[in-house]
Amino acid sequence: MITILGPTASGKTARAVELARSFNGEIISADSRQVYRDMDLGTGKDLEEYQEIPYHLIDICEAGEKYNLHRYISDFHSAFKDIGERNKTPILCGGTGLYLESALSGILLPDVPENPELRRHLEKKTLDELTAILSGFKRLHNTTDVDTPKRAIRAIEIEEYYRNNPELAGKSDRKIAKPIDSVIIGIDIPREVRRERISKRLVDRLEAGMIEEVEKLLKRGIPPEDLIYYGLEYKYLTLYAIKKFSYQEMVNSLEIAIHQFAKRQMTWFRGMERRGFKINWLPYDLSSDEFQKSVETLL
Repeated sequence: MITILGPTASGKTARAVELARSFNGEIISADSRQVYRDMDLGTGKDLEEYQEIPYHLIDICEAGEKYNLHRYISDFHSAFKDIGERNKTPILCGGTGLYLESALSGILLPDVPENPELRRHLEKKTLDELTAILSGFKRLHNTTDVDTPKRAIRAIEIEEYYRNNPELAGKSDRKIAKPIDSVIIGIDIPREVRRERISKRLVDRLEAGMIEEVEKLLKRGIPPEDLIYYGLEYKYLTLYAIKKFSYQEMVNSLEIAIHQFAKRQMTWFRGMERRGFKINWLPYDLSSDEFQKSVETLL
């Protein structure tokens, strides 16, 4: 597999398409929000960039759903297997660090069923009490998303299931799982250039109808809190649509949030390097020929 990663507005998709054409490839998205249908401008799908190149894990569920890592890992392995069986080259492309790293690590996440008895036992406990219970497990499979009692209970439920099914727990352990053989290409873009691109892209997408996109989703009956849950564009555009923000407050706050998000992406990628993933950083402004030749030397 070839992997293309980088911060938002770095030009990942265009590079992935170039490689797909050269290496008889198909693209697997690693973006936590592009899975949702009718959320196009706000998630930066840029579907026109793919042209004739097949892509996977985009527009696979309805806006308002809560997609998660468990579903992504299952969907990723299905797409990866399907592409390989047709003798095509899988090209993983995206900026969601958790999805990228989890896919590359080769982990498998079993479908953990609900445990009604355990839930009844935990339902009246406070978040602090639940967090204390979680801290008693030797190795947590989920170290995030435990900021509410409901999520903490689910995390405990998962840990209990793994404790009782150690053979399945091993498949979800990155220290045990067999990583996927992939050359990882990072798009290296200077911070100031990245900031300029983010600001320009925000203006372009607002002019292209990003506000109207959110308004349509609200008119369809999707609750504002569900759109706010998706963060970034959907959070701030929804707050504007329900008159919590003025237009300028929305634009200013959103621009700051996207810049902060890009910074967090880079922090995650640097963390991946510390955790043993070799990322080959290539300049964002290489010509297509230069980029392809650079990748060929790495394969």
